[in-house]
Amino acid sequence: MLIGIDGRLWSQTGVGRYIRNLTSNLSRIDKKNKYVIFVRSDDLENVQKAVKNKNWKIIVSDIKWHSLSEQTTFARELSGYNFDLVHFPYFSIPVFYRKKYVITLHDLIAKKIKTGKASRLPYPLYLLKRQSYLFIIKNALKTSVKIIVPSNAVRNDILSSYKNIHPDKVIVTYEGAFENKNLKATEDLIKEKYFLRVGNFYPHKNVENLLTAFKNFVGRKKYKDIKLVLVGKKDYFFKNIWEQVEKLNLSQNIIFINNPNDKDLFSLYKNAIATVIPSFMEGFSLTAVEAMSVGSPVVCSDIEVHREICKNAAMFFDPFNIQEIEKKMEMVIEDGVKRAKLIENGFKRVSVFSWDKMARQTIEIYESSISLR
Repeated sequence: MLIGIDGRLWSQTGVGRYIRNLTSNLSRIDKKNKYVIFVRSDDLENVQKAVKNKNWKIIVSDIKWHSLSEQTTFARELSGYNFDLVHFPYFSIPVFYRKKYVITLHDLIAKKIKTGKASRLPYPLYLLKRQSYLFIIKNALKTSVKIIVPSNAVRNDILSSYKNIHPDKVIVTYEGAFENKNLKATEDLIKEKYFLRVGNFYPHKNVENLLTAFKNFVGRKKYKDIKLVLVGKKDYFFKNIWEQVEKLNLSQNIIFINNPNDKDLFSLYKNAIATVIPSFMEGFSLTAVEAMSVGSPVVCSDIEVHREICKNAAMFFDPFNIQEIEKKMEMVIEDGVKRAKLIENGFKRVSVFSWDKMARQTIEIYESSISLR
């Protein structure tokens, strides 16, 4: 097979991590099929380091996602190759590409949650953009030959939201944790005791409620020196969060770290009191899997996907309940037996998740897709 992969989001958080791990594992495992991956020029050097397989060709394509050029120029670029199959690892696809493809849909957050308050666009333009997203998602689900999703929660969401999608078309491939098994924690990265929160700062991540709960938490004398470490990208959305930090007079208790490398991220998980994940909605919760893999207790929102991924290896709270978030943060500090059990269960649970396994399942999906009309 000749397979095309859209790798333009290589350096992004979330989807980028999926693309990087998928690509590196496919190039290591699959010696039979041929691949062409399209990447932005800024990522070319890193892609060349990750792909060590003579059957792979790397093409520079500086066409931005969510753009008109994506719908026109990128569609023509892809059509110029005689691909047996193209894999779009994100919902933003060129609707004019008419050949066979599979899509990875990580979640339905764009459909389920309106994020207009975080958009930089005037509200009418935001609504127009959102309707375009919804059209592209619907078209991709309809015209793709297979839909890859990271959890049963997303699969259930798709099948309940789009009644015309056949269940056999939607396939779950769990993602993994840290690929490098030789990572070791750096003890003195942060000297203070801290809770950790990892991810972007979009509204559905519910960082606002976490900050309010943390304000109440450190308001008690015995916890006044504990920190909350926010790991993420210093972008427009972060600015909104930092405004709340200052409004709550929390700047002395908040440490922000911008996109750490895997070694530092491993250390941050390893040395944290616990990893807190307050999201209203997630597609997979890579943060929970990474935390469990290094022995960081998980304290997270009680949503379907967290129940699926963590099972008995997390302490759950209502993401809308400030007092409950605060209470669970206290419990994970004070209840040593419960904390130890969370860590033990996390190590057991994380054995289910593997990037290698995900890549092998993806190859099977490619091969089964070829015979489909």
